[in-house]
Amino acid sequence: MDDDLSEIRALVEAGDVSEVVRRLRFSAEELPLTEVARLAGWAATETGFEDLADASARVVADPLDPKALFDFGYACIERGVSALAVPVFREVLRLAPASSLVLGELVTALEDEGRHGEAVEVLERHEATLHDWPDRYLLVYNSIMSGDLERAGRNYARLSEPDDPRWLPAWARGGRMLARAESARRVAPLDWQDLRGWHFTLTGGVLGTLSPYGFVTSMNGRYAYLQDDIGGCLRGLLRLRLIIDAAGLRPRTVSLLPDRSSRILGLAAAEVLGVPAEPFTPDRPDTVVVAYSLDEVDGDVLADLWNRVPGQVLYEHATCWTDPPALSADVSTLLRQHGASPWGGKRMWFKTDGSPAQISLEDAWFEMDGFSPADRPAEDVAAEIVRADPTPDPGDGETPADPDEGLAAFVAGIRDRWLDGPRERVRASGPVLSFRFA
Repeated sequence: MDDDLSEIRALVEAGDVSEVVRRLRFSAEELPLTEVARLAGWAATETGFEDLADASARVVADPLDPKALFDFGYACIERGVSALAVPVFREVLRLAPASSLVLGELVTALEDEGRHGEAVEVLERHEATLHDWPDRYLLVYNSIMSGDLERAGRNYARLSEPDDPRWLPAWARGGRMLARAESARRVAPLDWQDLRGWHFTLTGGVLGTLSPYGFVTSMNGRYAYLQDDIGGCLRGLLRLRLIIDAAGLRPRTVSLLPDRSSRILGLAAAEVLGVPAEPFTPDRPDTVVVAYSLDEVDGDVLADLWNRVPGQVLYEHATCWTDPPALSADVSTLLRQHGASPWGGKRMWFKTDGSPAQISLEDAWFEMDGFSPADRPAEDVAAEIVRADPTPDPGDGETPADPDEGLAAFVAGIRDRWLDGPRERVRASGPVLSFRFA
């Protein structure tokens, strides 16, 4: 602990705010709370976060003041450093063990850090004082996210219908997750590496492909960095066609979203699916709405896609799993943390410190294989996708085989629970873990 503290103080002297915060994320629970508050206060002052700086100063002045500790922990959550809030709220809960409010904030901090199993343990230690809403619901949710479906099912059965209508969507959402899990268990193991099964359980979407790199060591089917190519785009569309066929759907059109990347991919999808492409309208049934990345889609359009219409399938090629989009697609080709499209005028690059960046074609000194310049007509790029080689990257040879027949069988097994309910955003990664880059 002393060594960690000395090293962090040296980083303060060097003025390295980002590294101080990074180190605090990993060591906050080993350091005295006054030191955590003092260091967090310095970082907050340097970055202009006055609320966090003020709350930190109050904890340094009186580390036994529950109100000061609560405000500090709350400010940490609000400013995106929930790892620092965890030991703070543990201490406040020790001082006020009957406080449902403090318990809820501790659970929130643990959820933000993906520590769902610990959230379950904390909630169960306070079993005697749990209210159904939100406490027991949080126990259900975190049990699902930690992979304990039996515990989740037992506690969901004990939930009363919420009196407060604000909790009705959460009640319905928990039921849908558990129902999807039952369907998925018929055709998938739902173990710690079953990314497709858990992706469906949590989001209601079908994952088309798995990353062929680092499956065993760190990624379990997700990508960290991925520079996309047109062959991968075609492979995703072929998987989309397979999924639609396995579910017994017969879409009549592809709906084109207005952003350039989605229009390119939508035009290619229309060719692959053999249906006409038309501009997106919210009420069109029996259509496949195609997005390259929902992060590039206008917010008003996303609002139109929250509730589905009959026969509508929302397809997203590249889904960000560390900061998910505002809603969950019905089909995602792949899950990645960072990346760039083959035609956006940018390519992935890495700075000298190893962090990801994007570099424009004009600034690049190396040849861009498979790159489609940003000023090409969308129709030309779409035609190039349709002609591309969809052969998957063999990767490192450690990712389990993922044949078309296996995906088709999975879809056939879960189609009774697919395309059901609103397309809710799911922030958590669930029981299948992957290494992420800060």
